[in-house]
Amino acid sequence: MFASLSSTRSTDRKCRMTFTAVLTFLIWILFHDYGDHMVTEPTSDSVDTDNSPGFLNVDEGLVERNDMATIFNEDLFDPLANDSLIIVVQVHTRVTYLSYLIGSLPKAFAIERVLLIFSHDYYDEDINDLVKSIKFCKVMQIFYPYPVHSHPKCLQEAGESPQKCDNAEFRGHNNHKKRFQMKHHWWWKANYVFDQLKVTKFFTGFLLFLEDDNYVAQDFVYMLTLMYKSIASLCPPCNVLALGRHIVIRDYYEYNSTRSPEVEVMPWSSSATNMGFAFNRTTWNSIRRCAEYFCYKNDYNYDISLDSLSQKCPLGQLLVMMVKEPRVFHLGRCGVHEKSKKCKSNETFVELKAALGVAVRSRHMFPRKLRLTGVKLNENELIHQGDDAWNQKSDTKLCMNMTSPIKSISVKKLK
Repeated sequence: MFASLSSTRSTDRKCRMTFTAVLTFLIWILFHDYGDHMVTEPTSDSVDTDNSPGFLNVDEGLVERNDMATIFNEDLFDPLANDSLIIVVQVHTRVTYLSYLIGSLPKAFAIERVLLIFSHDYYDEDINDLVKSIKFCKVMQIFYPYPVHSHPKCLQEAGESPQKCDNAEFRGHNNHKKRFQMKHHWWWKANYVFDQLKVTKFFTGFLLFLEDDNYVAQDFVYMLTLMYKSIASLCPPCNVLALGRHIVIRDYYEYNSTRSPEVEVMPWSSSATNMGFAFNRTTWNSIRRCAEYFCYKNDYNYDISLDSLSQKCPLGQLLVMMVKEPRVFHLGRCGVHEKSKKCKSNETFVELKAALGVAVRSRHMFPRKLRLTGVKLNENELIHQGDDAWNQKSDTKLCMNMTSPIKSISVKKLK
């Protein structure tokens, strides 16, 4: 696959390099004045080995890329430690939104201690070049090995052979295949980063999950660290930390020092706690043991599937400590879920950039201590209507077979 990609794009390599250079320069211009750089219960714990991923149409080129496990800038920064942070960004094709996210990251305090992993479900040289232009922290790219764009003719009458298209991602989804890929992609990357990457084998710290249309505040790493240090005193049972919440951007101009250090506690909710959330290996082990609740949920949204897992699996209950003033924001107005007529990403970006500028100048970030102001443990269970297009046989089979085998990983031994 990559040989053909290389040959077809070789003639315009200089154009792409020029595009990337211009885009990188524009990102620097856009962000330069933002602020100073502050440096039913599962029946088994095992996976169905009789139906291993061998039955899938794996893109071998992407697998080879993943096996390389290249870490860019590794020689410029300290090795990954358990008090470091891993950020995993799920990326599709929205290069403009991704450029905004990347532009916000170097402003963050302690960003040089981060391992930044981009997980792609689409192979694009311009996006790859943008990612490789990052110099402010260690960077890695991983590629979802079953992308729908690998077999573009599978849904056409005169397309590829039925055997080649006999894959959950390509069969029976018609125009909705990209939606179902989102859940598969999220589940694959969580399994891959926690259980299959060599660099994370003994990592016991937190993984922060972001999307390509997110945007971060300067103190997001600082806040996540402060929340972790405060769990013992504020919420010992909490096992998920959330830095984002859905707000109207213009309301963020009211950012003040009173709300800045405030946090609240609630069960996992796909409508409230699904943005900029983080958890460690202990929580992941519990989630992985409840894989059937996630994979058998008749919905293509991974956050709604986590609702089902948290509500129904005794071992997988997720209790979230969430900031009241968000440090992770959602810029996307148009995409799978967003159908706004105002699809100009720069409008939301300009609003948010101005609001964060107010917060920086008023010195309301970087609180010294957190304050718990609300606990909502008796939230009504959310009921989501399933999506009939989710194929309970093929989609669930793919999801379950991407689940890492249950291993006895002792966090105490790893420390």
